[in-house]
Amino acid sequence: MVVTRFAPSPTGYLHIGGLRTALFNWLWARKNKGKFILRIEDTDLARNSQEATKAILDAFDWVGLDYDGEVAYQSQRFDIYKKYIQKLLDEGKAYYCYMTPEELDALRQEQMQRGERPRYDRRYRDFTGTPPEGVKPVVRIKAPLEGDIVFEDGIKGTISIKAEELDDFIIARSDGTPTYNFVVAIDDALMGVTDVIRGDDHLYNTPKQIIVYEALGLKIPRFYHVPMILNEQGKKLSKRDGAMDVMEYKKMGYLPEALLNFLVRLGWSHGDQEIFSLQEMVELFDPKDINKSASAYNLSKLDWLNSHYIKNTPNERLVGLLEDFGVFLANHDKKEILLDALKDRAKTIKELAQMAKEILEEPTGYDEKGVKKALKGEWREILQLFVQKLQAKEAHLPVDFHAIIEEVVKEKEIGFGKIGQPLRLALLGKMAGPDLSDVMAIIGKEETIKRVQKLLENFKA
Repeated sequence: MVVTRFAPSPTGYLHIGGLRTALFNWLWARKNKGKFILRIEDTDLARNSQEATKAILDAFDWVGLDYDGEVAYQSQRFDIYKKYIQKLLDEGKAYYCYMTPEELDALRQEQMQRGERPRYDRRYRDFTGTPPEGVKPVVRIKAPLEGDIVFEDGIKGTISIKAEELDDFIIARSDGTPTYNFVVAIDDALMGVTDVIRGDDHLYNTPKQIIVYEALGLKIPRFYHVPMILNEQGKKLSKRDGAMDVMEYKKMGYLPEALLNFLVRLGWSHGDQEIFSLQEMVELFDPKDINKSASAYNLSKLDWLNSHYIKNTPNERLVGLLEDFGVFLANHDKKEILLDALKDRAKTIKELAQMAKEILEEPTGYDEKGVKKALKGEWREILQLFVQKLQAKEAHLPVDFHAIIEEVVKEKEIGFGKIGQPLRLALLGKMAGPDLSDVMAIIGKEETIKRVQKLLENFKA
């Protein structure tokens, strides 16, 4: 059975690089009808934050990625790690190192002056003397002294590291807390993780973790190291480029399905296909197809995908989504006309809300360029005739309003622009927007008359 995991540290929010890693792991587990584990790596007790943990869980909930079983917290597993550290000490595969931080610094300085690579010199590896007093030791693992550590990476191919490049690295700090590379290997083995898909910033942690697996006789998983997401200039993604809290995307009006579709295409592809439902992603995804090179974040691509999903979202769901942006349409009798008129034009739910407000709320001012362009010639007589005809008729649907515009055009022998421009300015305060017949049907006959009369009043001859 394929078992994957996503294991963030709760020292900050979940950003989109992390979410992409989670998505790749989730897809691979679901494709193989396996297990997907969410593990919070909170061993760094000084830097952990409850808010960060909550932000990670909220983000999973929002995008709809489920996980199997309870969330695992490393901070609740210290007894397990202690047991394995003791096992390595008992078997002579790890040892206490009494070197102080000051001694280590001095050693590094000397090595650098001699032009050597700074590293621990293994002075306590086979130590049998009396330990120095007053020094709390760390525990170091005995790394192999010769040969190579070789593993097959599902994306990058064969990776080989010379043993001499690796230190006897620390597996427990002087206060007894275990270190990252040790606990990751223990947890992945005990949780039965078969496939580790993670960012390639972890590539050089892998040989250290393999040393831990081998020292304890644990099964080594398959590794896939995913290239990073870069900005459009090919540099590391910063907050300004989009590496922000996943929940910020919700606040900006992106749909979770658009964000997941966007992320799956950052580094993975299936022919020329751009739009994938979650079900299609599950069916088609294979980590072996992940690109070997870094992918570039492109906001206009996300906007394009988001507008596609908004267009295809049922109005009922849009009504609920708009409430987060201060637009309440549940009891509005023309909500279908409103949403059908706007959803093809919006890139985000936030933009959709803004467009809806521009129709539902009376304009507080008029666009200057629009005033110059629309309020000339006999615009006043045209709008007065339009109001007169509208007052005399029943009008509810877009066709009713359109028929009245046509009557005015015919009677005055003018082009549609001659009535359309001043009318649009009266209704929306600006020259762009959806079909005027839709706008009038949405706000209704009385509000239409009120807005036209307000423009006539504001621009008296």
